Amino acid sequence: MLRIAVITVSDRAFRGEYEDLSGPRIREILLKGFPDAEVSLEVVPDEKEVLRKAIESRLGADYIFTTGGTGLSPRDITPEVTAQICERELPGISEYIRIKSVEETPNAVFSRGFSGVRGNTILVNFPGSVKAVTLCTSLLLPVMEHGAEMLRGGGH
Repeated sequence: MLRIAVITVSDRAFRGEYEDLSGPRIREILLKGFPDAEVSLEVVPDEKEVLRKAIESRLGADYIFTTGGTGLSPRDITPEVTAQICERELPGISEYIRIKSVEETPNAVFSRGFSGVRGNTILVNFPGSVKAVTLCTSLLLPVMEHGAEMLRGGGH
């Protein structure tokens, strides 16, 4: 059974100015692929310390997916925070997501999402839109069990 944390990074969703649709969409796709998975949802503001604490409190899950905060806005800090927490980078995941995302929209070249590992947890940054998280989550579903197994010392 996979344990997955989904963290939406959005000032406006955190303040209740609009409903977070991206986090629940990720959860919906994950549960279709892994009906027995444990998937938690959390919404945090675009604040470095708050995001860091949210991620660190979820370490130990197989995966932590963030959505939002990967663009060019001065408040977009998700990749930097994630990179500071990770022990090792997993550039293939981010490269794959960007390549496939650019096929959908050329604007995806501006996404700065980061992917890496801390302990036995794989961390991946997704963009914030529902369309983007639908694509990104669907892309990773086929390889998620293998990635988790590799971190546990098997699956090679």
